[in-house]
Amino acid sequence: MALGDRMAWLFSQSSALVSINFDEFSSRENGGSSRQTRESEAPAEADPGSAATSLAYLPHAVFLREFRHECFEEYAPMKPSQSAFVSKWRPKDRMKTSCVALVMCLNIGVDPPDVIKISPCARMECWIGKFARYGLQLDPTIEEVKKLCCSCRKNAKSERVLFHYNGHGVPKPTANGEIWVFNRGYTQYIPLPISELDSWLKTPSMYVFDCSAAGVIVNALIEVLGLRPTFAVFFPRSLLHDSIDHSLIDKIPGRQNDRKTLLGELNWIFTAVTDTIAWDVLPHDLFQRLFRQDLLVACLFRNFLLAERIMRTANCNPISYPLLPPTHQHRMWDAWDMAVEICLSKLPQLVTDPTAEFQPSSFFTEQLTAFEVWLDHGSEHKHPPEQLPIVLQILHSQSFRFRALVLLGRFLDMGHWAVNQALSVGIFPYVLKLLQSKAMELQQILVFIWTKILSLDNGNCSFRDDLVKDGGHNYFIKFLDGMDAYPEQRAMTAFVLAGIVDGYRLGQEVCIQENLIHVCLKNLQLASSDEAHTEPLLLQWLCICLGKLWEDFHEAQLIGLQADAPAILSILLLEPQPEVRAAAVFSLGSLIDVGSESFRDGHGDVEDCDVDEKSKAELHIVKSLLQVLEDGSPLVRSELVVGLARFGFGHNKQLKPIAAAFKQQGSSISSQIVPELRVGCGSMANARDRMISTRSPTASTEIMHHSPVSDDSSHCSDSGIFVKESTTDGDINQFRSRSLDSVVYSQYLVAMSSLAKDPYTRIAILGRRALAIIGIEHVVSKGAKYNDGSFHQGYLSCQSMSSTIGLTRSSSWFDMHSVKLPVTFRTPPVNSTRQNYLTGLRRVCSLEFGPQLCRPQDVVLADPLLGSIGSVGTSEHSLLLRSSIYDWNHQYFSRPLLNASDENEDDQALREQREKIALDCIANCRHSSITQLNNQIASWDTRFETGAKATLLLPFCPIVVAADENERIRVWNYEDATQLNSFSNHYSSDRGISKLCLVNELDDSLLLVATSEGNIRVWKNYTLKDRQKLVTAFSSIQSHRAGVLASNAVVDWQQKSGYLYASSEISSILIWDLDKEQNISFISSSLDCSISALSASQVRGGQIVAGFVDGSVRIFDVRTPDMPVCATRLHTQRAEKVVGIGFLPELDQFKIVSASQAGDIQFLDIRNHSEAYLTIDAHRGSLTAFAIHRHAPVIASGSSKQIFKVFSLDGDQLSIIKYYPTLMAQRIGSVNCLNFHPYKVLLAAGAADACVSIYADDNYEAR
Repeated sequence: MALGDRMAWLFSQSSALVSINFDEFSSRENGGSSRQTRESEAPAEADPGSAATSLAYLPHAVFLREFRHECFEEYAPMKPSQSAFVSKWRPKDRMKTSCVALVMCLNIGVDPPDVIKISPCARMECWIGKFARYGLQLDPTIEEVKKLCCSCRKNAKSERVLFHYNGHGVPKPTANGEIWVFNRGYTQYIPLPISELDSWLKTPSMYVFDCSAAGVIVNALIEVLGLRPTFAVFFPRSLLHDSIDHSLIDKIPGRQNDRKTLLGELNWIFTAVTDTIAWDVLPHDLFQRLFRQDLLVACLFRNFLLAERIMRTANCNPISYPLLPPTHQHRMWDAWDMAVEICLSKLPQLVTDPTAEFQPSSFFTEQLTAFEVWLDHGSEHKHPPEQLPIVLQILHSQSFRFRALVLLGRFLDMGHWAVNQALSVGIFPYVLKLLQSKAMELQQILVFIWTKILSLDNGNCSFRDDLVKDGGHNYFIKFLDGMDAYPEQRAMTAFVLAGIVDGYRLGQEVCIQENLIHVCLKNLQLASSDEAHTEPLLLQWLCICLGKLWEDFHEAQLIGLQADAPAILSILLLEPQPEVRAAAVFSLGSLIDVGSESFRDGHGDVEDCDVDEKSKAELHIVKSLLQVLEDGSPLVRSELVVGLARFGFGHNKQLKPIAAAFKQQGSSISSQIVPELRVGCGSMANARDRMISTRSPTASTEIMHHSPVSDDSSHCSDSGIFVKESTTDGDINQFRSRSLDSVVYSQYLVAMSSLAKDPYTRIAILGRRALAIIGIEHVVSKGAKYNDGSFHQGYLSCQSMSSTIGLTRSSSWFDMHSVKLPVTFRTPPVNSTRQNYLTGLRRVCSLEFGPQLCRPQDVVLADPLLGSIGSVGTSEHSLLLRSSIYDWNHQYFSRPLLNASDENEDDQALREQREKIALDCIANCRHSSITQLNNQIASWDTRFETGAKATLLLPFCPIVVAADENERIRVWNYEDATQLNSFSNHYSSDRGISKLCLVNELDDSLLLVATSEGNIRVWKNYTLKDRQKLVTAFSSIQSHRAGVLASNAVVDWQQKSGYLYASSEISSILIWDLDKEQNISFISSSLDCSISALSASQVRGGQIVAGFVDGSVRIFDVRTPDMPVCATRLHTQRAEKVVGIGFLPELDQFKIVSASQAGDIQFLDIRNHSEAYLTIDAHRGSLTAFAIHRHAPVIASGSSKQIFKVFSLDGDQLSIIKYYPTLMAQRIGSVNCLNFHPYKVLLAAGAADACVSIYADDNYEAR
């Protein structure tokens, strides 16, 4: 059952009014891998046959729209001090009133001269509560008051003292701010100045003046108190109307603290009503001070609100300082009146018959219903629900608790603002106390509530301190270990536990004691073994929880290694969900111990013989991590570079000599490709995704004989990688072990070099940063080169780029700031008393940096993922890269989880509108008769220095996108003749952009940019000036063949299947699933020549056609990758490469068309592929560009001789456009690229002279 479904069931148990749709929530977000699909129908007015045909061209799947694509690029970790929500609800200073000075000036029997008592009047003047120690003085003198006040202050120490003065037996206070007491003989009234009283009580203190004309001393008291933290309440003479039998009121049965009695229920309702009024009327900070900081103060002010309501009816005005807004007309008093009347109506029966059964009031049931109604119609922009304080009070009652918690969960799910509101009203201590409950029915909803609370507390210890102190972590560990809950609920539990241990040593220690590591590993094993019921969200948060549990915690790391955690986690590296893979990488990387300070200083409990076992454990982890080096998700690779940086930090001693060997030989480590670094050929991947092996015998042989990081250690020294170490006592096994270890170290350097040149800018920065910290940045043979000194938006500004380290050249990062780096190595001694859980585990070296290593301003600009750099004396640990996987994943739970729809109405309306436009245009394309295409409607000088290399016409707006060899991308509106945007695809130029594609073209489309080196980058908001954002980036063909650097990569995107096909100087095609962001398969063509053209069918998902450099053509189907559907050699007269190829624009995709560099265009029916059924000699040895319209029966070819032609599918030439030297004629340069509009008969031509021209037929009409 999905998370939303489960919560919906819980809600249905609480009330029949709850009716919410919670379908497949968890699979829709980052927990699931299923593609988002949308049901869409053809317009009713369209021809049924035409609609059915056209819908094949309108795939409903959308890609790269998951939570990770929205948050990862934009996320910047928030420091604890920035967590503004927490500071608002939690008082900074908890205060307690421990002493009360009760001064009663009554002089019973003698009325003061200026007071005339009315009849009836109050008879009970005072009673004592239970919250503090009371000191009583009856009819005192000044000396007795002073003694009492000084005694209270001494006993209270720094806590608050309450001074309660009852002056109903003395005259009114004077205008000078004096109250009255007695002399010893009670013959005179003696004035007591407020200033003297305040000097005795000091601060913090609180005053209550219950006397006639108490408001007279307000100004005097405020002058004395100033701005000190003091409260004062002033009551005029008390009034009580004779509306009921007083003697009957005194006989109300029950106890105030027993809610199952009449007196207890009245007190309970009174507390709920007054708290609600205060929370609704008062500012939240004042509400916290008066009603949540101190139980005694809260009790006083609740009674003050009641006194105001009663006394206002008699034209009396109670006064307080700080001054409170009027509350006597609040609507909740009506609810109070009704509740009191109902309760008191039962009083005669209960007094007459003490055995009569007490029937509770319907007050709380009605208030819960009102709260539920608000939840159905309320929002953040409406007035908060006034029943929230009542919900807090209801949590005291077991009979209402479940329903109240469920409704509270619904409220918290509305967002951070709702969590803050609930915390402000004081919900935290109640839900904390409920963790001690053993009620099974409350477990699931409590887990959900705590998930919402912890989602607010980003990086702040305020919640987890209380959880650990009260043993709340045990509740969640037992729930996770129970295995009875649904996976989604266990995922939330793992999230809560991850928050408890995140950078919190006490939390880590107590969770270790409760065997949390074994609980998480058991859950991982069970979830992984049952793929049918695997919940990605659970796998993800179990890994994050483990990673946070043993992050920088040596004892926990040892326990994890003992439990064989690396083997369990390594299985998850091939999971289809990028979030799960990234979490597994983070957890594995956190297992690598960089050493504590005491451990590195030689005080750790280690022995020399422990070195090998420690190294083996970490080397095994690194070998596992290298499996995801070529993962398609930046999220995974960013965690990989953080994990590998930890390894390099701890194994710097072994890495230095190997890196130096490369430097001495002048070889580029980045060109040495290691077979173990491949992705997509594991046994698990074969079982899950039917992957084809990517390791060819030729490649393996080449690597074995020429790569310095070959598996055969005997060949390692051939390239200078292997650093020979002396053996002791002729220990050959140790020698072989170390030689094999050096292979892994070499593989590590290959991986770090690759990450330092990652197509995702943030990862490249992190990679070079890691190499610089380790001190081996010279392994990157060639520094990144900037094309024009600008980054795309979202990375670094031009100013910060000048300070970015290690990016502009291959020299050391530290050299850029003229800082020398003293590096020393030391091995800690073996003597120590530290307990060891696993024998033979210790670090072998440490790296010391001088205090002048770097300046904070040089580092913080690089990336929010970087560890913070402190001032002089900062620990070298602060230099390590820091993972952000917890910080940005934690935002997932802060979003609505229960009632979020799959898509909003605006997106659905846009989709339907575009589908209708597309269907109409497709029908026009198929039925229109195209005679020529030489009407130039626009011409745009892109100002590219090397000319336009790729163009793309957008389907639903008059916009064309162009790119050049320097990876500059420009966006132009060809109807308004205005440039909309211009940005760089990457900070370092590859070898030009080879292809532009649209992803999700019927929705909010994304721009897919492919470079000649095979790097893929996907952009959103690319048409908005300076607002483009990178969604994802990866290398589609990196390291597929050893020693081969791609320079002529060809790719194509297939929206129907979500596959990206890529190839280059290899005779094979890599298949990438953009939903999984993973290389899922590999098709070998069994040819020795490389692929030069590639096209995917937009009708038949999984079909692709490839053209080769020898003129041959092959068609493949991903369902039968071992055998091509069709194989032939079309271009036989002159064996030149295929420039363009594709399926013809017909529904039955049995025909293809191919154009070679020799200038011939061949048409082939794959049902009879012995020879072409049509040949066009378009150009003579100079064909450079080729395009096929998706729906209209036209094709176009361009030539380097400044000419391009348009043909029909029957071979008729429809148009020819040449270069003419005359002034008024059309001018074009050497044609570099051609692109048809997907739904209109428009053709964009990009030329070497940087001009992009757009052509249409004579019937074209502008928008």
